[in-house]
Amino acid sequence: MAKTTTKAAAKSKSKSKGKAAATPQPVRQPGVERRQNHPMRTKNGYQHILLTNHVDKLGEAGELVKVRPGFARNYLIPQGLATFATPHNLRIVEKHRERLRQLEEAKRADLQNLAAQIAQRQITIEANANAEGHLYGSVSAAMIAAALRKDNFPVDEEHVRIEGPLKELGLYTISLNLGLDINSEVKLWVVPSHTEETPAS
Repeated sequence: MAKTTTKAAAKSKSKSKGKAAATPQPVRQPGVERRQNHPMRTKNGYQHILLTNHVDKLGEAGELVKVRPGFARNYLIPQGLATFATPHNLRIVEKHRERLRQLEEAKRADLQNLAAQIAQRQITIEANANAEGHLYGSVSAAMIAAALRKDNFPVDEEHVRIEGPLKELGLYTISLNLGLDINSEVKLWVVPSHTEETPAS
């Protein structure tokens, strides 16, 4: 009888050792999880929210703004104009902003390179003119942009800065605003159109 008791004690001891060797599971802390995803509130009764769209007199998409909780709960969030400003959402927005900053820096570098290339070139536009050099028509911003695109420069009419149409033959310095405050200039020759003379009969 004593042997049986000894064997049973040995078995229970080996079982307890096996349980002790098992990796302890981390204790869940629901309070911590709730705090991580809890909307941020300010001390004066306002609530922080993240705008997901432009809202007049409030801000642009991605901005962190303060509003009354009722305004957020009853209008902004149900309309899809905003979301709760939880720490998790703030991290997502910050990553998005960083990506946008990187894209803008790359675009700025491309525009600076484009501006340098344009500044080294000259373009020519032919136009009908009288003997005094006055054009029968005029040279517009759209025509200048088209001439630049013909030289493989991606320039649109809104990038060209002239104070009204050009109405005389000559050499002009045309200002360009390529975006992101990147400016350039290009030399433009407005020359008379070459027309074939009709031979005398």
